[in-house]
Amino acid sequence: MRRPFRSGPPSAVPAPAPGNLPAELNRFVGRDDELAALTRHLGESRLVTVVGVGGVGKTRLALKAADALKKRYCDGIWLAELSALRDPELLEHALVEALGLTDHSSRPTRRVLAGHLASRQLLLVIDGFEQLVDACATLVRELLRRSPELRVLAVGRRPLRVDGELTFALAPMTETDAVRLFTERAAAVPPGTGTGTGPDPGRAGAGSAAVQELCRRLDGIPLALELAAGRLHVLSVEQILDRVGDRFRVLTEGRRGAPPRHQTLRTAIGWSHELCTPPERLLWARLSVFAGPFDLEAAEYVCGGPELPEEEVLDVLAELISQSLVVREETPAGTRYRLLDTVRAYGAEWLDALEDTDRMRRRHRDWYMGLATWYELDWFSPRQADVAAGTESALPNLRAALELCLESPDEAHLGQHLAGTLWFYWAGCGRLTEGRHWLGRALALDTPYDESRLKALWVLGYVAVLQGDNTAASGALHECREEAERTGNALARAYAVHRLGCQALLTDDMPRAERLLRSALASYRELGELNSNVLMGQVELAMALVFQGDLEAAAALCEEVREICEDSGERWTRAYALYVLAYAAWTREGHTEARALIGESIAIHHGFNDLVGLVLAVELMALVTASEGDPAEAAVLQGAASRLWESVGPQLFGSGFFGAPRALCERRASEALGTERYAAYEGEGLGLSPGAAVERALAERRRPAAAAPHQQPDARRPARKTRKPAGSPTTRGGEAAG
Repeated sequence: MRRPFRSGPPSAVPAPAPGNLPAELNRFVGRDDELAALTRHLGESRLVTVVGVGGVGKTRLALKAADALKKRYCDGIWLAELSALRDPELLEHALVEALGLTDHSSRPTRRVLAGHLASRQLLLVIDGFEQLVDACATLVRELLRRSPELRVLAVGRRPLRVDGELTFALAPMTETDAVRLFTERAAAVPPGTGTGTGPDPGRAGAGSAAVQELCRRLDGIPLALELAAGRLHVLSVEQILDRVGDRFRVLTEGRRGAPPRHQTLRTAIGWSHELCTPPERLLWARLSVFAGPFDLEAAEYVCGGPELPEEEVLDVLAELISQSLVVREETPAGTRYRLLDTVRAYGAEWLDALEDTDRMRRRHRDWYMGLATWYELDWFSPRQADVAAGTESALPNLRAALELCLESPDEAHLGQHLAGTLWFYWAGCGRLTEGRHWLGRALALDTPYDESRLKALWVLGYVAVLQGDNTAASGALHECREEAERTGNALARAYAVHRLGCQALLTDDMPRAERLLRSALASYRELGELNSNVLMGQVELAMALVFQGDLEAAAALCEEVREICEDSGERWTRAYALYVLAYAAWTREGHTEARALIGESIAIHHGFNDLVGLVLAVELMALVTASEGDPAEAAVLQGAASRLWESVGPQLFGSGFFGAPRALCERRASEALGTERYAAYEGEGLGLSPGAAVERALAERRRPAAAAPHQQPDARRPARKTRKPAGSPTTRGGEAAG
């Protein structure tokens, strides 16, 4: 028999490294940061446990990290796969077998195991221990104490909770890595005879919007992505995406040879469910009613009950977090929790099986209606920024609550109340379009003209005014005023009159605006109403006075608003008052004061994402900048404002008065620069994102006027001109004198 050919003497062939790590069957994709972090942790701790939801790629990452460290352990890296083990009495035997030990003596198996590891330098990888967590924790603790050179890398769905343990929580893949994984696995799938995309890069490639959306919908879970890629021999990416709502039925074509718990998405998540205690399963099911992030108080109210007392929800939630079934996140609104969509879908199936979905949805709706009411009251307080962040975080759940209200005609009034209560979010936080959507849907349902419907009407009118839709605004506000008068609802009538005054202001009918706004403010005083809306009415009256030439009275009104805002902690209306005060300062040639005031206004509006207030403030900043002798920077800010208007609606509401600062700035800057150079600088501003535009405007605020980059006295940029004291625009579309 022929001997195998060798290229050198026998001594040149290195002995195989000890250990039993399996070879990779396909390429490891992505996870560069996680891999680096895990290998670093293995150098810092003798026990590292990788935890994560089923299918997230814990085993693959652990084996990759272990393989990268094989030169560090002279006695090798050994893998013990425990997922098929159910009897804790067999745990020691499983580890002995994994280490390749043979012992026919009568010594206890644990002693054999401990004796073998006592003086060896090796890494023991324990995978799939979660069903034996107590027995495994006890054994690992003992082995680590007796074996000073031993290190353990455990992989499971919950921590061991052993002293010295470093827990490494593995999150789903980033979108970039998820797309890379899906694309690479898709390329290995042969095209089918039907509609499958196979490896076609034009449809299954990384640049495909459908692929990106699919990866997002599957939460970036590697198992789900690989199962979806495996379906490409029969389905296109778009077809899989259409069916992803029923992901547990679609993603069932498992890989031969894979552990049973990883052959389908359902078995991967179902294995986690099997390991949960009855209270954990119940909370999992009930948490599925949350459409997005939630806080502890929401979970306790919505999910608490006789079978799961409210005071026990925290402890059960903590167990679900430790098993990576619930994700804990720090957000601008504080600590929040959420379920991955895949985990949520599994819980929803169980909630349906318990026949408790309808009741839980109503409890969920009731909590978020109460939250919206509390947020509306707290909007007029020092917590205004917290309210904005909290509402943003709660938006998916508020949408779910609105959907439930509008499903039944009998509960339409609740939807109208909720949509109207969120006026501060629609108008104050840049959500005009969404607010218009929900208000329109709620009011399309036939209900009596009670307080809920009247509130929804004036809020719809307010939103439509800010969008420049005067037809819709007039219809809603006149209907609200007429029905409020008929039903004797003085407060709803005051709000309708107020918003009609706001509409008159934005359509340049200043005498009518002044009359309506004064009437609304008088009604508010009579009714004892004081909130951000009332203060905004006073600012709007000040604007009407400015546009009629009464700067002194306007400034007095806004100074009063400013003082009330300082006392109450209100910031949103304060930003609009600062806008008027900045304009007044500009007319006095108080450019430094105007810049400081309008800069603060810009910062506040940006913080709330109030694009209407932001774009007006940026345009006034452009005028101040031009007046300081920097026409190039003024043109940049004009361009930035033009881009912001694209997200708001009709530019300057079609108002000549509100358009006067922009028109004056454009005239001055283009005269100084020339038409072509003005257009070039304006184009630079058009390329700025809202965040970049704000940064640019505030940078100008911080820079002394003499240091502005566009003020060099050369032929291209004229020296700063001196402007005479000016009043306010006196004609529609006119400019201040000077």
